[in-house]
Amino acid sequence: MTHPPVVALLAARGARTNRRAWAAVFAALTLCSLLLGALGLAVGSAALGHARVERYAQADVVVAGAQSTRYTAKPWGSESRTVRAGLTERVRVPARALDVVRKVPGVRAAIADLAFPVTVRGARVTGRPWEATRLASASTSASASARLSAGQVPTGAREIVVGDGIARVGDRLEVTYANGSANGPANRPANGSTTTYTVTGVTGVTAEARTPDSRPSVYFSRAEAHRLAGRPGEIDAIGVLGDSGVPDDVLHARVRHAVDAAGLRDTSAPHRADGDPAALRVLTGDGRGEAEFLAAAPARTPLLQVLASLASVVVLVGVLVVTSTVSQALRQRARELALLRAVGATPWQLRRAVGREVRRIAVLAAAVGAVGAVPAYLALRGLLARRDALPAGLELPFPPWLAAAPLVTAALTVLIAWLTALGCCARAARTRPAEALREEEPGRARQIAGCVLLGIGAASAGAGALQQGAAAAAAASAAALTMVIGCALLGPWLARGAMRVLGAPLRRLGVGGRLAAAAGTANATRLGAAITPVVLVTAFVVVQLGGGATLGHEAQAQARGAGRADLAVSVGAGTAPYDAVERIRRLPGVTAATAVAHGTVVLAGKELGEPRLERLPVLGVTPRQLARTIDPDVREGTTDGLRPGTVAVGADRARTLGVRPGDHIRLRFGDGTEARLRVVATYERALALGDFLLSYEELTGHMSAPPALRVLTTLAPGASGTPGSSAARVTTSLKSALPGARVERDPAPELVRAEDQALGDVLTGVVVATIGGFTVIAVLSTLALISVGRGPELRQLRLAGADRRRLRRMLWLESAATATAGLFLGVATAALPLSAFALSAAGRLPWLPPGQAVLIVAVVAATTTSATLLPTRGALRGRYPAVSSTAGRAQ
Repeated sequence: MTHPPVVALLAARGARTNRRAWAAVFAALTLCSLLLGALGLAVGSAALGHARVERYAQADVVVAGAQSTRYTAKPWGSESRTVRAGLTERVRVPARALDVVRKVPGVRAAIADLAFPVTVRGARVTGRPWEATRLASASTSASASARLSAGQVPTGAREIVVGDGIARVGDRLEVTYANGSANGPANRPANGSTTTYTVTGVTGVTAEARTPDSRPSVYFSRAEAHRLAGRPGEIDAIGVLGDSGVPDDVLHARVRHAVDAAGLRDTSAPHRADGDPAALRVLTGDGRGEAEFLAAAPARTPLLQVLASLASVVVLVGVLVVTSTVSQALRQRARELALLRAVGATPWQLRRAVGREVRRIAVLAAAVGAVGAVPAYLALRGLLARRDALPAGLELPFPPWLAAAPLVTAALTVLIAWLTALGCCARAARTRPAEALREEEPGRARQIAGCVLLGIGAASAGAGALQQGAAAAAAASAAALTMVIGCALLGPWLARGAMRVLGAPLRRLGVGGRLAAAAGTANATRLGAAITPVVLVTAFVVVQLGGGATLGHEAQAQARGAGRADLAVSVGAGTAPYDAVERIRRLPGVTAATAVAHGTVVLAGKELGEPRLERLPVLGVTPRQLARTIDPDVREGTTDGLRPGTVAVGADRARTLGVRPGDHIRLRFGDGTEARLRVVATYERALALGDFLLSYEELTGHMSAPPALRVLTTLAPGASGTPGSSAARVTTSLKSALPGARVERDPAPELVRAEDQALGDVLTGVVVATIGGFTVIAVLSTLALISVGRGPELRQLRLAGADRRRLRRMLWLESAATATAGLFLGVATAALPLSAFALSAAGRLPWLPPGQAVLIVAVVAATTTSATLLPTRGALRGRYPAVSSTAGRAQ
């Protein structure tokens, strides 16, 4: 037989009577709902993300190359699986596709688009054919820049249109460009050329006339643009304008059929890896932006992965925090629940009452968190935008219906709280009233489970030491989480151990110290509950901060060790790299010069049996006298033979791949081309210089456009003195030998950066702030609940003769013991997985910036102190009220 009115009455009375206890639970649930809601919005927006459409906004259909590569392998004991990765260098379309597309019924015009770097008045800009401006809508910045404010469009071979402020109509401009810079895999960059053009038109704006690489555009006639691009038979993309009345889907189907029937493939098809897609893509709608902003689509996958990982961490930490606060709130009411059982409340009524009581608090807290999720998500987007953590052109839509996502996460928060409450009151509901009045000792099953989890965490950390990259980081995080849960289960035993260590020093600190030691020893379960959130915040924050800090610190150290250059010379487009390097080398006082270029490659392989495509940052260098400008610390072989068809490999990566000088490896370049390269050397400084060193022409031959030339230069001994010395004369000579060159003294060491490193840095900070905020609330709420429940104990101590000063000293020392034990156990918990990761990824012990370490200690100390002292002010206030009332009654 059930009694709903009784259940409702018990729930209402319990919520009113224990408002202070439920306030901590309310704060934890509110933050949990807010964070989950914000992450739900972020994941939903990223899943809907797409490249922005600007240059092709007016085109109904865009034909482009296949900007992806794939790899198929068979995992252990499973069927074959295929993974894909986006390509961030332009995969081009054969020019003959224009004729095929123009013949498609319903096509009004098919316009070829090209983009190529040129230098105008010392500034690097992007050249394009004027007719390509027809593809941009009047509402886009690309079209706005193409509207002429003066003059006329370019039609002749020596005519040009520039942005406002660069020149006026009728002026003559010298344009430097890379003559014949075909992007074949083994093509040697040719000498640059300079041609004088007449300005026939000026566009209305310049700052908005930008391409996805954030450079202003200048416009040439069709024939001249194709000549300057230097890629005969290749174009970047085809914009298709359809006849009026032809739906986009119909036009798309017709163009798709025509392209397939003609057997058209992108220009890199002959050099693609087996199984790679090489068919031309036919894009409509939001997909058109993928042909313009090449880095936007590949960025969605790592963004979703990082957000999903962050969401899983928040859920796990949220469960731990909510469980801790709810269980502590119910533990404070153990006697009350036992009394209800004694007066006839059934186990079912008790569970229902507690469940309804928690549900009332959780629903309100989840609703408040859901409301705050939208501004929290917008703040996260603003942070990513301010830090340039997202690639140019990546749109993250926020449709109105997506605002319902926080309601789903709010329901999840309520479910977590309700299940936690039912679990926490299970003991009081199933035990007999007389037994429930006794303090329960933690069982042996709990002790065994905690030890097993610690062992699993240690094993996971050991497995992480044998992995590389993301696998090692994932193993370290999993090990830290597992060991933290193990510490939570072993809390009472760890607390007893901590008090055995800290008890002796505490007892030497007077009466307050002896009281603190006695309280900690007598209430190990309570102390274990207080230590657990401190261990949680310390372990998670140390692992998250320490991993990135260790890699960054070692990379900077390697970069400083590799740096040998005294000067860095930057030259605009149109200067041949080898010609510039040779001119610099011939100057008096120069002993070595090396051209460098940053790029990426894709490495196919298996990780834990699963197929994986890993995008890696690399350097392209001219190898002659390389060690005098950038010393990679060669271990085997030599970099002198670094030329197209060869590669130098970082020592750790070489061990992973099982290669030595003379062996061969396969790499995929940013344009999808796969090459079989012979290993000529292995080197140590891979964190700074990347896992692969390639020849300059090998790497730049697969880029969408020749990069701005940067030459590292080392001066002869005695030529790098103070201003006015021979170093100044060398600088003057450099500017004379390379007009327009910029010379930088004492350049920053070369340091490769992953494409998503800025995103990872920002989201790592968000992770740390999230976990820190979550666990600070857990520490505050748990300790506050404990302190609130200690009111009778403190009054009894005052009745026994302890004055306020001694009790306050006791509380100070208890908070110090809690912080010390929690910090020590947290660092010990983080040490094993973090050390395994650091040794695997950086070959050194973990490192944490001293400022961050001090901040962690300060936050923990301030939190534990305030949560211990502030809730006990009421019990310490007044002048022995218990003694006065007792004396009055005696009289």
